[in-house]
Amino acid sequence: MTGLKALTPRGRSFLASGVAALLCALVLGEHDLLRVAVLIIAMPLIASMVVTRTRYRLASTRRLGPARVQAGEESTVTLRLENVTRLPTGLLLVEDTLQYALGTRPRFVLDRMESRGVREIDYKVSSDLRGRFPVGPLSVRIADPFGLVELTRSFTVTDTLVVTPEVVPLPPVRLSGEHSGGGDSRTRSVAAAGDDDVAPREYRQGDDLRRVHWRSTARRGELMVRREEQELQSRGALLLDTRRHAHRGEGPRSSFEVAVSAAASIGVHLSAEGLALRLVTDQGARHVVDGGQSWSLLDTLAVIRQSTARSLEHGVAALRQGGGDGLIIAVLGALDLEEAQALAQLRRPGVTAVAVLLDLASWDRASGDRASGDRASGNGASWDAVADDGARAARSVLTGAGWRVLDLPAGASLAGVWPEAGNKRSAA
Repeated sequence: MTGLKALTPRGRSFLASGVAALLCALVLGEHDLLRVAVLIIAMPLIASMVVTRTRYRLASTRRLGPARVQAGEESTVTLRLENVTRLPTGLLLVEDTLQYALGTRPRFVLDRMESRGVREIDYKVSSDLRGRFPVGPLSVRIADPFGLVELTRSFTVTDTLVVTPEVVPLPPVRLSGEHSGGGDSRTRSVAAAGDDDVAPREYRQGDDLRRVHWRSTARRGELMVRREEQELQSRGALLLDTRRHAHRGEGPRSSFEVAVSAAASIGVHLSAEGLALRLVTDQGARHVVDGGQSWSLLDTLAVIRQSTARSLEHGVAALRQGGGDGLIIAVLGALDLEEAQALAQLRRPGVTAVAVLLDLASWDRASGDRASGDRASGNGASWDAVADDGARAARSVLTGAGWRVLDLPAGASLAGVWPEAGNKRSAA
């Protein structure tokens, strides 16, 4: 019964034609037609028996190069099939499983594979959407040379392609705090454990004798040990506004996706300078990135989604509780006066604070969604005026508290406005 289920439409047609010819031969008494009918019936049945009973053993591996790409970039998937038996295969129909975001399912036809033979297949995948996308499993349909029978065998192994947000290279900018003068490229602050002085100190019970500083011991006349040295560590916090109601538009060009891309670009830029970065959203603390390890931040941002939160209170609380941040950068959508005041209080002496404000009115004008409905009722201009007034009020509060505010309209590149982050005059 399994063999009959493996018949292709062509195989079923052969079988049906043979049965019809057999009936006609019996009714008409035509012996030649009977021989033809038997031959037609035998072909799909023999092919089915051969294919289903032949124990093909195939090994498959998959390689993604690279396994992490930015949105819109391509990755090459390499499939390797190996016939690990001593029997040659018939025609192989290979199909890999992909999610819709990565494109259509790739299908390939491989001719007869010899014993111990190996075949490699390459194909490209890409996605304009962020996320973690499974690639696989692979399925192989084994067919006879006449195309009468197909037997499907599937593998279980899958791989994962990580599509990260688009990262825009940013120009170098001085982000020194008030206490660090103009020499540093970023604010430096000591970690919570403190920064021990490198001078020797008195020996204490339990100290490692290998840390004894003999020169100071001889000079002081008592046992002295070296203090542990800790490198001065740069720390910062990155706040990303993920609230659904605070953004406009849909798809890759929405204000939310632009905000995620901006956060990724800033995070990669600062991480390359050795900054230990905390990622915070309106839901609270999300991730900590050590300097030089921006891939972990990108993996987090690849799967981040919009939230249903209505305020930034949890994000502000996470920034306040973290402490030790010499630099705070906030990528923000719609901001009301109360939220701006809460953010403004985070700016303390010695802390550099930068706000990237998305100009949501430009997204409304570009999409026409809200504007078209409001203009039809005669309220479009008034709504835009209210939104602009709210944005100006929030901006005024932040600049008044010493924040450096960058306006990012729809269609603009973050690299074009980023130099303003180093301009102290952008903070009132």
